Amino acid sequence: MKKITNYIIVTALCVLLTQCKDYLETSSPSNTDDTFVTSTTSETFKALSWCYANYRQNCAISLYSWNDPVGSDAEMYPEATSTNNLNAIMQSEAITVDALKDPFNNLYSNIARAAKLADIIATKSEYQSDVASGTVSDWTQLYGEAITIKAFCYFNLVKHYGDVPYGYENTYVEDYTLTSRFDIYDNLIASLKQVEPLMYKIGEGSITAERFSRTFADALIGEIALYAGGYQTIRTDVAGLYGTVQFTTKGKEEYGCKYARRSDYLEYYKIAEQYLQTAIDNKGSVNLITSDGRSYANNPFQRHFQYMEDLQISPESLFEIGNIQGGQSGQTTTSDYPYNFGRPSNGGSSNAAPCKVFASIRAIPTFYYGEYEDGDKRRDVSVTATGSTGDGNEAMLDFKPGSKLDGGISLNKWDDNRMNPPYSAAQRQSGINYPVLRMADVILMLAEVKAELGENGDAITLVNQIRERAFGNSNHNISGLSGEDLKEAILQERKLELFGEGTRRWDLIRSGKFSEKAVAVRNEMTAMINDLRSRGYHMFANGNVISNYILTKSVKLDNPLTYDAPNTSDPVLYPGWRGQYNWSTSDVSSKVKGTNHNVAIKGLFSYIDPNGTEAAALKAEGYTVTNWAIDIVNNATSYDRNILSGIKTTEDPPRYFFPIPFDTINKSKGKVTNGYGLAQQ
Repeated sequence: MKKITNYIIVTALCVLLTQCKDYLETSSPSNTDDTFVTSTTSETFKALSWCYANYRQNCAISLYSWNDPVGSDAEMYPEATSTNNLNAIMQSEAITVDALKDPFNNLYSNIARAAKLADIIATKSEYQSDVASGTVSDWTQLYGEAITIKAFCYFNLVKHYGDVPYGYENTYVEDYTLTSRFDIYDNLIASLKQVEPLMYKIGEGSITAERFSRTFADALIGEIALYAGGYQTIRTDVAGLYGTVQFTTKGKEEYGCKYARRSDYLEYYKIAEQYLQTAIDNKGSVNLITSDGRSYANNPFQRHFQYMEDLQISPESLFEIGNIQGGQSGQTTTSDYPYNFGRPSNGGSSNAAPCKVFASIRAIPTFYYGEYEDGDKRRDVSVTATGSTGDGNEAMLDFKPGSKLDGGISLNKWDDNRMNPPYSAAQRQSGINYPVLRMADVILMLAEVKAELGENGDAITLVNQIRERAFGNSNHNISGLSGEDLKEAILQERKLELFGEGTRRWDLIRSGKFSEKAVAVRNEMTAMINDLRSRGYHMFANGNVISNYILTKSVKLDNPLTYDAPNTSDPVLYPGWRGQYNWSTSDVSSKVKGTNHNVAIKGLFSYIDPNGTEAAALKAEGYTVTNWAIDIVNNATSYDRNILSGIKTTEDPPRYFFPIPFDTINKSKGKVTNGYGLAQQ
């Protein structure tokens, strides 16, 4: 079982731009002083672990939930007029100035706490002795961990807010300004390079993927360097902000910003190459899962997610956000991630089969239907066409805007039905972890870097590691690609592998292709909807067909939870990885209705004329004509809004930042402002 990093020590928080002279200075174990906090490595870790809990509870979910994973050419948000996805759809000018104030301040609180602890650890004789002798110890690990937390939080600030104040933690300042993101990136890389040799690899020193390790720190250096060298939207309204950095730009200047990449970007790709490879070399107990071992399934890709659904740490994860099932007295561990992003359920808030799952990540139909190859084991694990009614039954999702069973085909990587046993006492308390970084992501980032550096053979070898797992053989390996063709193939592989994990949006931004891909997917949706209107179906280049109507019926399976479906003609088992847990064997068995818990589907990928002879025969077998893509046609305006509607042309700079909060702007004496057309007050 996982060992959760969940201590919360009651101490005074140090928030950005406020004095922290009493930080960690108290007189009892509940308000402890510096000496007590570092009296043992155990006490120091308790203080440091507050940062992990604060990130989980007050930074990650509120900051990233509705935007990172729902703002790309593969993923979308399901509701019609919500403001939760304004950043995702590139309408950031409509976001209020303090909309993301709390995660902004909490990221700085984490930075301050981690920096303070690092400073205290650095004065300890035990730490100094271990550093002098080159010994990796619990003290050097804790110091490196604190610096990595600081770097990780600054990295997230820069990703989501752009150029921000830097370096003011644990000091009282009345005169502060913005710092160039490129200077911040350089400082973060330098600080991580210093500490990564001092840290344990995952699996050493009792370090698991719920804590930062040398493995993760190496990967984080590579990732930061990749972002530093990639395309991004920079400000043009603050003179001298970026110093002597020179840029290559794309598209037009708008809202005082420009889509650009630094001219010396290859130097950063070289750093990324070195440290992403170092992360793989220093992997410790982490590995790409390439075999399954389960008697009932053979899908190594799904095995990674099943570890988390089994409340275990996946051996593929470099870092996971830890959760506790049911929470603990005085603490809040709400497991929002599987609730927000899991397979949909219409269940109630408690004692349901399963409980409610909102499900904010929906697959854009053109992606699901048009981009997976036959035999790719990732498709059904990643995307599902069915959800749960909450009373033990499977039901079709529909394309009407909304949430739960409404909203369209959904992310399938987290499913309460696949817990063993499922947690049904209350929503948001399942205890399922979620990964921030896993080995497949590292491998594909390294492939991306090598392709940019012209190391085509190495890049192809890395991609094929992922494809061989996806297909179970080497028959689908890529070969002979170079230049833009290879870069595009890697970008596509990341799209298929990491769907719903919050990476596609950033991949498109740093590749320089965000706006062109946004326009392309919007055009694809328009062509699909036009076909649906005119003839009732649309055929994709791979032969898959989406139709206005499908035919379904409820049936009984002895084992209603389904897995891979090698027989594509079986309407109950195909697509795979759906069905239901046998809730009649659970504590909420009284909630279960009926006995036919599974849905048989006909016409999901081929056209059946609802008024034709095939449909008539199926109706005679008990099938019912069911609305499918007709609900996309009838709600085309909502889909148009929710799929990157802020991008009108391929020349538009993507504006993906959140506003710096008003209080920080107001107290800066005019030196901190919001760019990109964002609100100032």
